[in-house]
Amino acid sequence: MTAAGLVRKGLLSAAVELCWRRELLASRITRRCFSAGQETESKSGASQDTVSISDSCVQRLQKILEKDEFLRVQVEGGGCSGFQYKFILDKTIEPDDRVFEQDGVCIVVDSDSLVYLKGGTVDYSEELIRSSFHVIHNPQAEHGCSCGSSFSIKL
Repeated sequence: MTAAGLVRKGLLSAAVELCWRRELLASRITRRCFSAGQETESKSGASQDTVSISDSCVQRLQKILEKDEFLRVQVEGGGCSGFQYKFILDKTIEPDDRVFEQDGVCIVVDSDSLVYLKGGTVDYSEELIRSSFHVIHNPQAEHGCSCGSSFSIKL
């Protein structure tokens, strides 16, 4: 691995470690976003290149995540509307990933999926027939299916 690769890997590891340090999380309004090892701050709602995390999603992730684990949200082709959301518990951050943090939990979105998710909110709901993570208020989605896991994009 090159020196630049080692530095990038070290920066990404540091970003994940920061995500797990609750004492550094002073406010719900400020969300820390990490992209390719560089830290930027954005105020809630200030940028459309972010993905928000609902309180119910934060609470569920705080219960189920292990140390250094996060929720990866991906968009892939498929489903009854053309695209579908995929939710995975993961521990590996890739160079093109963006990390969104709130109250000690992280959601990671790759750059390709961010195009279809930016401005949306990852939520968690519990119903009689299922409990699941899903994306709500996605400004990039035009139509969705009744199950909530598939959508078509605005052109």
